Amino acid sequence: MNFKQSLLNLVGAALAGTVLLAQTPVPTPTQKREARMEKRADNQQKRIGKGVQSGQLTPKETVRLERQEAKVNKDIAKAEADGKVTKKEAAKIEKEQNRESKRIHRQKHDAQTRK
Repeated sequence: MNFKQSLLNLVGAALAGTVLLAQTPVPTPTQKREARMEKRADNQQKRIGKGVQSGQLTPKETVRLERQEAKVNKDIAKAEADGKVTKKEAAKIEKEQNRESKRIHRQKHDAQTRK
């Protein structure tokens, strides 16, 4: 193989790599917001589950937290329904999730335990 052929092969390989990189989809801001909201909802659900397993949450506390978490999930689904989560919708849901996170922490760390 001569120098010219080697150079052409190298350039061809570089272009092929560029084409592959160009085909990697870049998430849109809406997709990023949706992923962040859903991941946080999953994490909070896991925190509730761990509180139940450890006995830190009473049945009554668990029901209340699950009901509040269901409302947040309903709001997430409503925001995603039209295919685009706006910044305003994401901010509202984040505020709800912050409030819910504080409730989970408070309930898990109060003096009440499951017997």
